[in-house]
Amino acid sequence: MAENPDPTECAIGLDVGGTKIAAGLVAHPSGAVMAKRTLPTLPQRGGEAVLKDSLALVEDLMGEAERRNQELLGIGVGVPELVDPEGNITSSHSLAWQGRSVQREFSRLAPAIVESDVRAGALAEAMYGAGREYRLFVYVTVGTGISSTLVQDGLPFAGARGNALIMASSPFTTECSSCGTVLNPVLEAFASGPALVARYNRHGSRAAERGEDVTAAAEEGDDAAFKIVKSAGEALGNSVAFLVNVMDPEAVVVGGGLGTAGGLFWDSIVAGTRAHIWAENSRGLPIVAAAMGVESGLVGAAATVFRNLPGTMVGSEAADAVSQVGRKPRQPL
Repeated sequence: MAENPDPTECAIGLDVGGTKIAAGLVAHPSGAVMAKRTLPTLPQRGGEAVLKDSLALVEDLMGEAERRNQELLGIGVGVPELVDPEGNITSSHSLAWQGRSVQREFSRLAPAIVESDVRAGALAEAMYGAGREYRLFVYVTVGTGISSTLVQDGLPFAGARGNALIMASSPFTTECSSCGTVLNPVLEAFASGPALVARYNRHGSRAAERGEDVTAAAEEGDDAAFKIVKSAGEALGNSVAFLVNVMDPEAVVVGGGLGTAGGLFWDSIVAGTRAHIWAENSRGLPIVAAAMGVESGLVGAAATVFRNLPGTMVGSEAADAVSQVGRKPRQPL
């Protein structure tokens, strides 16, 4: 690969998921991915092994930036966990990084920011994707897990402790008015990728390995898959509508592997959302697929670095121009 003779600015974006670690060299201010590396996460090896692999990927891309004669502004790390405003990981649902000084470890290589993956993905959509034209939108990601965040003026809302993202993780306790049975359904255990697989493998005629296998079977006319995918989309739409009713956004942006799959699942999400929105003038709001695709996580992780550059505009302000003022990322507040 030929070297770039002109120095340019870039950041390393790291998307550490439960299945794979994706890392990329992302150009500023365009958000273009110039180089990419992936590794299987294999989280069962323990947090230390995953951290070691993640640091090695960053060092590899630092060498790539040097070969390209590009100035590295910092490192952004997106994780599928709760992350507080100081960059501390406060849960261990997918990665055994809770209590570890993860941000400090990456900061030994370059200025680093750790963020939740849903807020990183939302930031990518706000700066470069489907959220650019909206001042206020809800971002929902559907894949291995289901998460959400409100984005206002280009910035994802973290909440007081960084926990404003778990719309699908807690039980919705309800009692049947006919028989008195108390139910505790969890949306993530019903409508996420692994949930579709588990439900289909109990009732379907063939084995599925991924959520996309189930959605594909539904499109092919498999009756069990059709019912499972439709009910999952409707249930998800119910919760998305709740977010709309509470937050009154201009639009909803849906990302993630399943969230952008289209077909019956998408149609059920949209119909389920509109059916449960209370206000008439909200019911027709735009519900759009995320534009960044599979690279939203690593681009968004890098964007957490760009967001902290003095003078950088994000969201609707950045639709036509992105500031290039400043050279060094600020540390998270």
